[in-house]
This record gives sequence, C-alpha cells and structure tokens, in this order.
Amino acid sequence: MKNIILLICGILLFSCNAKNAAEAESETKNDSLASEVREDAPVEVRVVRLTESDFSYEILSNGTVAVMNKADLRFQNQEVISCIYVKNGDKVVVGQKLAEQDKFKLQVALAQAQEAKERTYLDLQETLINQGYSINDSAKIPSEVMRLARIRSGYEQSENNYRMAAYNLREATLRAPFAGTVANLTAKAHNLPDGNAFCTIVDNSRPEVVFNILESELPAVKKGDKALVSPFSQPDVQATGTVTEINPLVDKNGMVRIKAVINGNKQYFYEGMNVKVRIQRLLGKALVIPKPALTLRTNRKVVFTAKNNLAQWNYVETAQENSDSYVVTSGLSVGDSVIISGNINLAHETAISITN
Repeated sequence: MKNIILLICGILLFSCNAKNAAEAESETKNDSLASEVREDAPVEVRVVRLTESDFSYEILSNGTVAVMNKADLRFQNQEVISCIYVKNGDKVVVGQKLAEQDKFKLQVALAQAQEAKERTYLDLQETLINQGYSINDSAKIPSEVMRLARIRSGYEQSENNYRMAAYNLREATLRAPFAGTVANLTAKAHNLPDGNAFCTIVDNSRPEVVFNILESELPAVKKGDKALVSPFSQPDVQATGTVTEINPLVDKNGMVRIKAVINGNKQYFYEGMNVKVRIQRLLGKALVIPKPALTLRTNRKVVFTAKNNLAQWNYVETAQENSDSYVVTSGLSVGDSVIISGNINLAHETAISITN
C-alpha cells in the first residue's frame, strides 16, 4: 500500500513539472514572436523625389504699414462748423465736400474787400492821369510807373485784401484733396474748430510697408525684389509686395530702412499695422530639400533616403536656407527619394514603408 501511494505521488509530480515546462516553452516562443514582429515592423515614412528647382533666398523682418497718401485737413478760419457731410470710414472722391463753416462773416468780408478794390481803382486812374497816362492804354505805361501808382493809390493793398477774402470764403468748404477714406473725424457740427485736424484722408489703394534690415543683409536686397507680408493679428493672411525704396543710410544700430508696396489683399492692411515681412530673391536652380528632411546626428547634418524599402543614411552639406527649405551642396543626387517624415528615429538600413 505504501508503494502504491509513493507511485501516485511520483506520477503527479512528473505531470506538474511537464506542464510547467510546456507553459514556459510556450511563453518563450510567444516572446520571441513578439520580438520578431517588433523588429520587423517597417517604419511608415513619406518621401519626395529630389530634383533641381528654383530657390528663393529670404530675409525676415518686422515692419509697419504706411498708406501711400495721407492728409490731415484743417479749417483755415475760426468760424462755427455749420454742416458735416461725412463720417469715419466713408469713401470719398477727389473734390468731394466734407464739411462747411458758417459763411455770413466771410461773405460780408469779401463784399467789403470788393468795394475797397473798386474805390482804389478810381484812385489809381486819377494817379495815372496826373502823370499823363491813361489806364486804358496800360501797354504804354512803364512798369515802374504802374507799380508806384498802384502803391500810392492803395490799389495794390486792396487787391491783396480781396484775394484773401475770396480765399477765406472758398476755404470755408472743406473738400477731399484725393480719393480715399475718412478717418480721425471727431468734430461736431455747430461748434468752433478746436485747432486740431478736422479729419484725416487716407488713400489705401497702394499701402506701403516700412521695415529695417541688417547692414550685412543689404547686398542681398535690390529694388524689385518680391516681398511677402502678413499681419501679426492675422497670420493666415498673406499679400505679395515689391521693394520700391532702399534708404542709402545706415543708422546707429546698423540697420537700413526699406519700403515695399503691397500689391494684393489690400483690404486687410491699415495705417500703423504691425506686419511680418519676408524678402525673397530668386537665386536660380539648386538641389532643394524640405527642412523636415534634415536631422542632426552627432552634430552632423543627415538626410535619409529610401532605397529598396530601406532607409539610407547620408551625410550632407548645405548652403543657403529659407523658411521651409535648404540648398544641398553635397551628399545627395538628383533622383534620390528623400524621406521627409518619420525620420526622427531612423537608423541606417531600417525597414520602411512609404505611405505616399
């Protein structure tokens, strides 16, 4: 009986050991398979075919918008403003009436000046007759004699007074000097002018952007270069422009002032607006890669290319760069498939899967 019990225990012990060994072997196989799957899983990447393309050198700066034409309009007379015909934001054309002052005193002053002019004209005639000349035959009167006669008779002064009175009456009506938009209008009707500008007319048909560049960047900028302009407040808005003016002086900070005229999306740009400016100058054909394609490994520039579904490690040298690309001078050739995404953790001959 004792032998039977020992036999049964031995059989049970052997069965448990066999089961544990099988489970351990199964787990080892599963781990091995998982490891193989992890090692063999290709990295998904995107690639572009490398070709020679136009490259634009860029200079970045910040600037402000200034309208091409701007005028602060003031009344010349201290009379009550009787009527205002416009408001801020109104579009006006050249010569359009903006406001008027009360004209009663000005009309009386003009009539008095007219009367004084006619009276002194009679005195002028009398002065010339006393010297043996007729005013109707002015061509025969020496210029010096006529000048002295006009002064002695008071006709010269009265004529000037008449011209001034006519000018004051004419300037009592404020008109737009050019087509544009009304701004900074704060005056109220039935009040005297406060000494400040009645309003400002701005012509936003050709807005300019004024910005500074470094003295060292000056050789790379020429009149006619393309400029890209974006407001700080609306970075998604972009307009093209053209460099029109380069100030031939370097200030104490080593900066040079540049002007460019904005050609498109003019409705988004206002006087005094802060903008970002990118000056672009075409440098010709070159091997150009997108910036995401370049990585640094041990402080050296590396670009991965795709070949036979494997990543190839390439040391490269670059020259100029702009906001989105580099010019490659060595390390790559036309036709290479350059990896532009998924290249952060790649190694040489890593298995890859091209998604594009």
